[in-house]
Amino acid sequence: MVLLYPYAACKKESNSPSGSSSTGSATVPAIYQKIYGASSITSDGTYITIKTTGVPDHKSVYWATSNSLYQAFSGTTFGGYTFQQNPNSIVSQTLTFKIPINPDEASSHSATPMGAIGVALNGVPFFNQYAAGGSSLSGAEIPSFDQYWGHPQMQGMYHYHVEPIYLTQTKFTESSLVGFLLDGFPVYGPEENGKILTSSDLDSYHGHFGPTADYPNGIYHYHFTQDAPYLNGSGFYGTEGSVSQ
Repeated sequence: MVLLYPYAACKKESNSPSGSSSTGSATVPAIYQKIYGASSITSDGTYITIKTTGVPDHKSVYWATSNSLYQAFSGTTFGGYTFQQNPNSIVSQTLTFKIPINPDEASSHSATPMGAIGVALNGVPFFNQYAAGGSSLSGAEIPSFDQYWGHPQMQGMYHYHVEPIYLTQTKFTESSLVGFLLDGFPVYGPEENGKILTSSDLDSYHGHFGPTADYPNGIYHYHFTQDAPYLNGSGFYGTEGSVSQ
């Protein structure tokens, strides 16, 4: 199955982070090297291409019991629900994300689709705030989130709808960069300047403009929050690239 979204020409931003490395036909800015879960990261000068298997680098009840990363559910459920394991298991994927290297605000904002809307630093896809059919996550979805608040869908694609707490609470911090959406804008944890943000602190796309540790001159960026829509509200702030499988 291939999910394609339209590309858009993006003007050069002056707020790009410093540093770069050459891993493809063009220079890849150093910020994208933080995507440590990618199998490859290349650039054509307009788009960054990120290839990943989509599997998490942390323990989960959704690994096969023979896998060293299998762990029976323990910990705190998202939203205080009683854990209810879904019937799916984690399966390695072949995912290719293409995102604008210099993102810019879209003249017409697209709604986020079902399926992958971005990629976390560990290579796991981000999904939006809806379950299948556009229903609320609070039905069968949220109770099935594992100890790191992710789960696999029917084809075995593991993903995060809500804060990836392995990244924000174990590997990094709640104010850290945790990934990028398909429009190229970065995604951060729920903390900023010592404050835990809620959706009321953000715009309808669940982000805002300002400096970050990675973009000291300021950039539009998204945040995860504990309240809906968790990551993204009305759609992409910028013009999205593509993801294929």
